[in-house]
Amino acid sequence: MNKRGFASDNNSGVHPAIIEAISKCNRGHVTGYGTDHYTAQAINEFKKRFGNETNVYFVFNGTGANVLAISTLSQSFHSVICPSTAHIVVDECGAPEKISGCKLIPVHTPDGKLTPELIKPHLHGFGFEHHSQPKIISISQVTEMGTLYSVNEIKAITKLARHYGMYVHMDGARIANAAVALNLPFKAFTVDAGIDVLSFGGTKNGMMMGEAVLFFDKNLSENAKYIRKQSAQLFSKMRFVAAQFLAYFENDVWKENATHANKMAAVLAQKASEMGVQITQKVEANGVFAILDDAISEKLLQEYFFYPWDENRHEVRWMTSFDTSADDVKHFCARLKELLNA
Repeated sequence: MNKRGFASDNNSGVHPAIIEAISKCNRGHVTGYGTDHYTAQAINEFKKRFGNETNVYFVFNGTGANVLAISTLSQSFHSVICPSTAHIVVDECGAPEKISGCKLIPVHTPDGKLTPELIKPHLHGFGFEHHSQPKIISISQVTEMGTLYSVNEIKAITKLARHYGMYVHMDGARIANAAVALNLPFKAFTVDAGIDVLSFGGTKNGMMMGEAVLFFDKNLSENAKYIRKQSAQLFSKMRFVAAQFLAYFENDVWKENATHANKMAAVLAQKASEMGVQITQKVEANGVFAILDDAISEKLLQEYFFYPWDENRHEVRWMTSFDTSADDVKHFCARLKELLNA
């Protein structure tokens, strides 16, 4: 029943260091709503990595983080340009549009990545009252297709945004996997690349719950605390989120977890490719996208949980996690090989 599958890194458990941190902070009373010393320490850890001007707001989950980021930087007559595969489009039940009032403009991309060339056709109607006003470009790092933006690719997008008076939001649900794959500190491909606001995720990489929204210009986050409350993301016992981030950063637990998840995806992709399975996207983090015959998928799904991605082209998605073992990959690939040979 609790067999490790390849459906999502959300399905993984919680890293022991995170469990221990939650247990340790569960002693006595501290003041609520983020006025405790755990939260202050966790905010300081983010400032160390992103700069002293960073304003940090803890929330419950990734959808809440994206909603807070977008709502704070926009008004209801604005629009958000994003890939058609973006989490805010596909997997958040319209929450960003409902709560912010903004219009999402999905852009088709072959690999989940926006480029200035893909964005420019949607940059029109400025000042025209009959047209929603483009205000935010939203990108994901890692993308929903498992691919990565280079620093230069991000800078090209933020430069374009500046020219048009727009902001750039980064959905960093898997930002740890990106940092490991790029072999760069977080700051290099966020603040230093011109990102305005970041949804910093930890749940997919060994935390229990809780994300952080980072604003890199304090003038942009003036109303964030009110919007967080209105969108039901203000956690009264915030120490239980903050303590997780303290453990996450201590001894580079985040890095160890992401490194392992990325490695397992690379091994899985290589083994599947050697069997003749077509891998459809670059395997740059912890996601593998592959073409698999429906009959084989159905039989494999009887033993391992994973998601069909694009049923029209028989594409599936396999995700690895911090707790995916080498044996998990070995046994999965052995069964896949049996089915292919049959």
